[in-house]
Amino acid sequence: MASLRSSSVIRSVAYSSSCCSRRGTTRATINMPKLRTGGLSLRLPARDLVPEVLDMGPGLSAATTSHVEKKYESTNRNSHSLGSNVSDPMVISKLHAIMQAVADRVEMHQNIGEQRDNWNSLLLTSINTITLTAATMAGIAATSVGGPLLALKTSSTLMYLAATGMLVVMNQIQPSQLVEEQRNAARLFKQLHGRIQTTLSSGNPTSSDVEDAMKKVLALDKAYPLPLIGVMLEKFPETVEPAVWWPQHRQRQEKPMKRRDGNGWSVELEEEMREVVGVLKRKDTEDYLRLGKIALKVNKILSISGPLLTGIAACGTAFMGSSHGSWAAMVGVVAGAMASVVNTMEHGGQVGMVFEMYRSNAGFFRLMEETIESNLNERDVERRENGELFEMKVALHLGRSLSGLKNLAAASSYASSEKGEAIEEFASKLF
Repeated sequence: MASLRSSSVIRSVAYSSSCCSRRGTTRATINMPKLRTGGLSLRLPARDLVPEVLDMGPGLSAATTSHVEKKYESTNRNSHSLGSNVSDPMVISKLHAIMQAVADRVEMHQNIGEQRDNWNSLLLTSINTITLTAATMAGIAATSVGGPLLALKTSSTLMYLAATGMLVVMNQIQPSQLVEEQRNAARLFKQLHGRIQTTLSSGNPTSSDVEDAMKKVLALDKAYPLPLIGVMLEKFPETVEPAVWWPQHRQRQEKPMKRRDGNGWSVELEEEMREVVGVLKRKDTEDYLRLGKIALKVNKILSISGPLLTGIAACGTAFMGSSHGSWAAMVGVVAGAMASVVNTMEHGGQVGMVFEMYRSNAGFFRLMEETIESNLNERDVERRENGELFEMKVALHLGRSLSGLKNLAAASSYASSEKGEAIEEFASKLF
């Protein structure tokens, strides 16, 4: 029964199309597939479907065309978005070039640091050997007469003068302080190398990342120069300032205050960070600057005393054999021995390195202060670093837990508001 109804539909469609073609009006062309009649059971409606099928033709074609166009547009849009997420090959190449230069600088600073550490130990040993030998010869010359006296006192005087000249140069360059500078430079360049690697592996570096990396490299080169002549850091500055190895933060323009929560930030977190900055300024930075001033003063005294004592010893040995020969011999021997002790205290104790360490620690706390203030001065919280992540970084840098950091801020706030004085606790637990 179903096969008979299907055949009647096909014949009626063919008949209608032939009639329309005779009248000169072609409405549609439908190519119906051949239907298999064997074992197929279809129940078609009794009404005539040809007009409805013919009327649906243009609409069906329009719908199909619209669907294809939408699919093509979405494909283009997806391909465009994927292309925008792909990093610029030139940016990646520049970051790789900077990373290679940073790795070379790490190697250079490590090698030069080892070389200057050898300078410190070798010069210290050589100068002390020369000084003690000259003192011994001065003592022997005091018991001699005639030719041996002249030879011994001349040799002792020349050795003291040589030791004086070497001490002046050594005290001027401060090898132990140079070694500490190279250690800090190598460590900071390693940190920069790791940050560039993180930027490359995180996904989508931009030209601003390249510019930021270049600024950091140049700032480190300026803070820790390799040459000794012309650009060497002042070893005896008039004022002690924290070391600065980072590019200066740009001053942000004042903008209308926006919402203070979001992106991990809240009003409580901002107040906590302000209290931490206050403690860093009042306690940690100031304390290390105070210690740096003490180390610098001690280093100045020792660096002047050493050459002065060897010079006095040279003068004493030069007057041996005269009417004041006994006093001259005593001055030559005692001053030489004291010069050896002073030299050992200064360069064996690495007082210059201690001064540089205090200056570097003060710079570390100054960097933390500027980083926190830079985030707080940014009015739009969405442009800040994530608040929770930033709080964790600050706590780790200070050697504290998150609860310990909150307790520090609470204690500082209570002491300043209730007692009107600063707390005695330092912000850093590391050093």
